[in-house]
Amino acid sequence: MQGTSSLFITDPLGELNPKKDTTILWMQEVFNLGGQILQCEMKDLIYRDQVTFANFSQIKDPITNPQISKIVNEAQPLKDIDYIFMRKDPPVDGDYMNALHLLSQAEAEGANIVNRPSALKKFNEKIFALQFSHWMPETSVICKEEDFELFKKKYSTIILKPLDGMGGESIYKFDENSKDHLEIFQSLTNNYQTMVMVQNFLPEIYDGDYRILIIHGKPFPIALARIPQGGSFKGNLAAGGKGEARELSNDQLEVSIEIGKLLIEEGIMFAGIDMIGNYLTEINITSPTGAREILSQTGQNPIKTLLESL
Repeated sequence: MQGTSSLFITDPLGELNPKKDTTILWMQEVFNLGGQILQCEMKDLIYRDQVTFANFSQIKDPITNPQISKIVNEAQPLKDIDYIFMRKDPPVDGDYMNALHLLSQAEAEGANIVNRPSALKKFNEKIFALQFSHWMPETSVICKEEDFELFKKKYSTIILKPLDGMGGESIYKFDENSKDHLEIFQSLTNNYQTMVMVQNFLPEIYDGDYRILIIHGKPFPIALARIPQGGSFKGNLAAGGKGEARELSNDQLEVSIEIGKLLIEEGIMFAGIDMIGNYLTEINITSPTGAREILSQTGQNPIKTLLESL
C-alpha cells in the first residue's frame, strides 16, 4: 500500500483503545506498508456539488501516537481516497444508516469502500445468521409475550438479546427460577413492539465463545475463544471475558467456509462469525474485532492477511 491513502471512519479517536483495538492495528499495518492514515467520524461526511466529501484528520504516526491527529482543512472527495474502511461500532441506528446511504453514493462515484455499504445496510448481524439456521441453536425472533412464554416453556434455560446490541450488552439468561423475565422482556421489546431474539442456552459457552475472522471469504486459521469469567455467562471481551487464541476445529472450518462464500459475494471483505461449540450465533460485519489478541498471542496477523488480500 506504498503511497496510498486510507480513510478510517470510526468512533471518536480518543475512545479507541490502542492496546486492544483492531482498527488501530489496521491503521498501524497500513502505515507500515507506506500508506497515509486519515480518520473521520460519520458526522464528517458531506454531499455537495454532486460529490460526496469528508472532512478528516491525518494521523502522522499511528505506531507511537495513534490517538493524535491533525485536522486537514480542506474536505476531499471520497472517490479520490484509495481505500475507505467503515469501522464505526454499532448501534446501527438512523445516523449509521444515513452514513451508509452517503457511502453508497460515494461508491457510485467511484469510491472503494470496505465493507460494501449495501451489505452493511442489507444485513442485521444477528438476523443475517438465520440464513445458516442449520448451524444455529434453536432461535426465534419475536416481540409478543405469548411467543416468549411458549419458547420459555420449551427450554429450561434461554438467552434473550436485542437485535442491535454489541459487546454483550442487554443479553439476559433465564432459567426456571427467574422471576423478572417478563418485565425484562417487556422492557427490551419496548412494550411488545420491538423484535428481539431468543435462543436455547448453550452450556458450551463456558469453554469459550469463538470469534472466527473471515477475510476475503476465507477463515483465518486462528480463532479467539472468549471465555466467561467470574461466574458470568458472557464471553465478550467488553463484558469481562478472557480471550484465548485457538486453532479452528473441523466443524468451525466447515461453517466458516460455507458462510465465507456468501460474504465475498456481498462484498464483505472482513467479518467475524461467533460460534459456541458447533453452533453459529452471529455474523459480525460492522466492525469485527479480535485481531489484536490473536496477533499478540500467536504472532499471526489477520490484518496483514486482509491487506494482502486487498
